[in-house]
Amino acid sequence: MADASICSYTDKTSYQVTCTEDQGIKPGMLEKHARMELHKAAAPKKVPSKPQHKRNEKDIKISSNLVGSEEGDSQQLSCSCGEEQAKDKSKKKRLKGNLAKKDEGECGPEVDVITGKSPNKNIKAPQTQASKESLLQNNKDKGTKSGRGSRKQLFEEYMRTEDVSAGLERGELIKGVLRINPKKYKEAFVPSPDGSADIFLDGIAARNRALNGDVVVVKVLPPEQWKEVSGDINERTLANQMVPKAPDVIVEARYNEDDEVIGKMKNVCLHDKAPVTTQSVKHGSAFNISGSSSERAMQRTGKVVIIFEQKHSRAASGFLKFLPNKNFAMFSPVDHRIPRVNVPLVDCPADFVSRPGDYENVLFICRITHWPADNNFAEGRLAKTLGQAGEIEPETEGIMTEYDVDFSEFSEEVLNCLPQDLPWSIPAHELSRRRDLRKECVFTIDPATARDLDDALSCKQLSDGNFEVGVHIADVSYFVEEGSVLDQIAGKRATSVYLVQKVIPMLPRLLCEELCSLNPLTDRLTFSVIWKLSPEGKILSEWFGRTVICSCIKMSYDHAQSMIEAPDKHFSAEELPPCSTNHRIHEIKEAILNLHNIAKQLRAQRFESGALQLNQLKLSFSLDKESSMPQGCYVYQYQDSNKLVEEFMLLANMAAAHQIYRTYPELAILRRHPPPQSKMVDDLQEFCDQMGLDIDLNSSRGLHRSLNENLGNDEYAAARREVLTHMCSRAMQMASYFCTGALKDENSFHHYALNVPLYTHFTSPIRRYVDVIVHRLLAASLNCGPPLSLSLEEVHKLASHCNDRKTASKRVQELSSELFFAVFVKECGPLDSEAMVMGVLDQSFDVLVLRYGVQKRIYCNSLEGLKAVHFRKVGKRPEMTLVWEQADPSKESTQQEISIFTLLNVQLKADGAPMKYSAVLKRPSALI
Repeated sequence: MADASICSYTDKTSYQVTCTEDQGIKPGMLEKHARMELHKAAAPKKVPSKPQHKRNEKDIKISSNLVGSEEGDSQQLSCSCGEEQAKDKSKKKRLKGNLAKKDEGECGPEVDVITGKSPNKNIKAPQTQASKESLLQNNKDKGTKSGRGSRKQLFEEYMRTEDVSAGLERGELIKGVLRINPKKYKEAFVPSPDGSADIFLDGIAARNRALNGDVVVVKVLPPEQWKEVSGDINERTLANQMVPKAPDVIVEARYNEDDEVIGKMKNVCLHDKAPVTTQSVKHGSAFNISGSSSERAMQRTGKVVIIFEQKHSRAASGFLKFLPNKNFAMFSPVDHRIPRVNVPLVDCPADFVSRPGDYENVLFICRITHWPADNNFAEGRLAKTLGQAGEIEPETEGIMTEYDVDFSEFSEEVLNCLPQDLPWSIPAHELSRRRDLRKECVFTIDPATARDLDDALSCKQLSDGNFEVGVHIADVSYFVEEGSVLDQIAGKRATSVYLVQKVIPMLPRLLCEELCSLNPLTDRLTFSVIWKLSPEGKILSEWFGRTVICSCIKMSYDHAQSMIEAPDKHFSAEELPPCSTNHRIHEIKEAILNLHNIAKQLRAQRFESGALQLNQLKLSFSLDKESSMPQGCYVYQYQDSNKLVEEFMLLANMAAAHQIYRTYPELAILRRHPPPQSKMVDDLQEFCDQMGLDIDLNSSRGLHRSLNENLGNDEYAAARREVLTHMCSRAMQMASYFCTGALKDENSFHHYALNVPLYTHFTSPIRRYVDVIVHRLLAASLNCGPPLSLSLEEVHKLASHCNDRKTASKRVQELSSELFFAVFVKECGPLDSEAMVMGVLDQSFDVLVLRYGVQKRIYCNSLEGLKAVHFRKVGKRPEMTLVWEQADPSKESTQQEISIFTLLNVQLKADGAPMKYSAVLKRPSALI
């Protein structure tokens, strides 16, 4: 994993697929205004009506499976006080389907979205946006109210902007990002500014039409309205925290989430395998649950008084339900955190009224335009028909639309900004202004399928025994002129989005795959940092400047790894990609080996100095070239060749940060990572102590050493490390871009995971817009480019926008991976694997499926043959006893103990709902 600092590399990993054909991106831009043309091409043939596609709360966990839930509630350290709801929701899986349930009023006022306004696509100051949105919404509500007569107002009017400002200044109000629990959509949370337990928003009314991810202002309710919860409040906060599986700030790596992985984990076995003992259990045949925590605590509750800034796209994918005698249909989102929406029949397919059953399994995109204060349902317009639910492309388009990913083709106006005379060559006057490195041994190391090669390396030994090492980055800023239409669209997209089967590029393909990509045997413009390094990695000198290179070979990570593993082997030309005749293979191999040796020194020094690396698993797929369907999946192997590239990218990013901050102390755009929240760290430390784990959470250095040295060296050490890493990531905060002029305290610039004072992103300008800005700042600081025309306020807004788009991109990437894995389970399952328990609740437990690296929750009430469940807590350590019925009624029941790190056998199998799968605990062998 890496901080977004090297997010580009994470992106590369996401595109680790066997197929070499990148599918074109053809869908057009969605309509975003009231008048939208509905695409009917995806409407199915006339077929008999099928049962409505089932979608329940358990299914809508929005992705904790593959790379972890964004809300982070699918793995918990202890009991959740809301497990009764989870039980009910898992039972609903066997009922009729969610649309029918909603129509019967099951959800009642429990819809969870916000004011329906078309998302503002511009990057605006939050204060202006809050003022405008609240004003418009209140005006709409007043108008609606007068028209509806006596309808009861369900939501409060938003507070006036001036009152909000005064309340925030006096500390009477709290501003923060709203997180809605994807499993229990009545529950929402806003972080407390002082790092203490989150403020709990109980019910839909308390959210006041705000959607997940919105920045809201909350008023804390009086103590008599606070909520009594079981166990430690902080554990509840942890359970529902919106933390991606691998907070992009925890690790700086070429691959965000995959440092030292567990391979395929097929033959692991842990000493504390779940014991199966035969003990008499005096229970009847009915399923029975006992045990609860005696600890009680009060959690602060609050209510939303204004939506400070809309972050949610107000778009959702879902299904249509016909309502007799109405001039509108009901749109039911797949994501239950979003309310049902009334959409006009004129937006629906022409034959929807006469044949509604034909569309029961068809996905649509709806955009919320308004949510009246007196209605549980929002109002909106259909934007598009996606196609059949359960198919990869419709589901993928739905994901991208919900997260506001612009996947449209680039306009003619944008393409006109590109060089028109092709094939393009470097102008002579540009060559004369650059340092010419075309005769140097420069090469790229990337995933085998990568097409956007934005970094290259060089290394040659000097006569004094030291090394000249270069990092050469594609000079994207040469082609993307500041203020141009191309620059504007790149800034709006902010990042490329890496799906399993394709890439949604930030820049037109002519740039990202050709003119900027450091393709082999081709002259390319670069921005370089060149050091003189000692064999131990000590920097003796440093040079920054614009250069021109000609890469001699495109190496894959596997090629470089083979050289590292066999340093004495003679590699033939047939074993490697095409290579320049100007450089022998032996010369390239020596450069890689020297880089590897220096990288090991740099890495050791980083961790000794206090850097932290939290290693988490990443799933990769091999795809069919024709259909792009998954043919196989595997846990990605993070190797020494990955670490080699990572170290020099980190070094370059740190060097760039110091250079631009030194020259532009008010305008530099850097990346900071705050330390973890102290209360959560204290609770986690107590938990680890009670688990008997020797984990030092007092510093990043201590934590890194604990995870890598104190968890044993048996076959299961890596699995235990993964489980504990997941727990530790809960307390971690996210890294973020910021403008140095906007933060006055230089200590707050610090990057906790790297343990360095200054850090930025310089190495991936093809896929990250922040890097383009950093390149412009660098060029200006070196007098080889014009000054940046942006003001401090504009850089601040840009940093915020890039943070938002990076978070959305990461989430889309995770959901794409989960989508493909669900298809793989459906096509190739059931799949058997060993699993390790990650968290225990009162009626369910979370497991890490070792063979595939996915995380799943197993609900006790879904286990056949289970007679009773006994949950208990010893201090903060949750434990559970499962009581199984014997196949022979004359025999006594059998007990199975479940706790953190317990090893189990599970089976992954497809659910009835498209794109959903579940993990089922296999009965102990003693009972079979």
